[in-house]
Amino acid sequence: MSAVLVEEGPDRGAIWHFGEPNHEQRALEAGTAFADLSHRAVISISGDDRLTWLNDLATQEFASLQPGQWVESLMLDAQGHITQQFYAVDDGERVWIHTEAEKEDALLTFLKRMVFMLKVDPQSATATHAVVRAPGLHDGIGGPYAIVPRAELVEVLAAFATVHTQVGTWALEAERVAAHRARILFETDHKSIPNELGFLNGAVHMKKGCYPGQETVAKVFNLGHPPRRLVLLHLDGSMVHYPATGAKVFSGEKEVGYIGTLARHFELGPIALAVIRRTTPVSDVLTVDGVPATQEIIVAAE
Repeated sequence: MSAVLVEEGPDRGAIWHFGEPNHEQRALEAGTAFADLSHRAVISISGDDRLTWLNDLATQEFASLQPGQWVESLMLDAQGHITQQFYAVDDGERVWIHTEAEKEDALLTFLKRMVFMLKVDPQSATATHAVVRAPGLHDGIGGPYAIVPRAELVEVLAAFATVHTQVGTWALEAERVAAHRARILFETDHKSIPNELGFLNGAVHMKKGCYPGQETVAKVFNLGHPPRRLVLLHLDGSMVHYPATGAKVFSGEKEVGYIGTLARHFELGPIALAVIRRTTPVSDVLTVDGVPATQEIIVAAE
């Protein structure tokens, strides 16, 4: 079957599936799948100060990043709210970043504004380079990833296809949801802080020096609990329709949160990442568009 494309949302225009989503998910889990992620934005950062500079701006530890090591990171505002989420690798000469297409301009503008007198040069590379989810077992942040020149993309994908299975975003998102990994534009809103979404000790390095928003992250971690928490919902598989991103989550008659991403997993069935009030009892059976859902804890309630 020919590729079915994503019609709306941040992945619009990407391949959704090839007609056999369950087969694609099994191949992805086995490490024998690859995906074309060329709809995502790519930014390159050259210059001798690139790693220490990024270390001062982002939540991840970049100062000691080794060439070839992929990491996930966030950017926060001064109040600790998440403004950017990206994935980065250093090749020994420059840092390559990939992120959501609609977040590229804001991220690049911020990076350019923060250059000052340092030896760094952030530039958009979306027109010249593309992201590929390469074959291999899941690396914990959605990869393994590869950045390839766009002029070579068709050749690279064809080479992978000789021995591996190409998959679409259906399989990738099902894997992400099952792995409890939040994604900006889906599980985040203007109030989101890293503590709510399971980013601590992953995208957020808890032992590095200062960065914008760190005070909020540290204060909530040390002195209290975030007001909301990320949870995995297991939805009733007999439902006729699927709730959309942003659908309200209820506990009885009380609205307690919203759906971020809903996925149909080949083993778990319909599952969703949702952001709900921290005080919602973990034993509550929740409902989304009238569909019952049980909770699987990701971020602790207490």
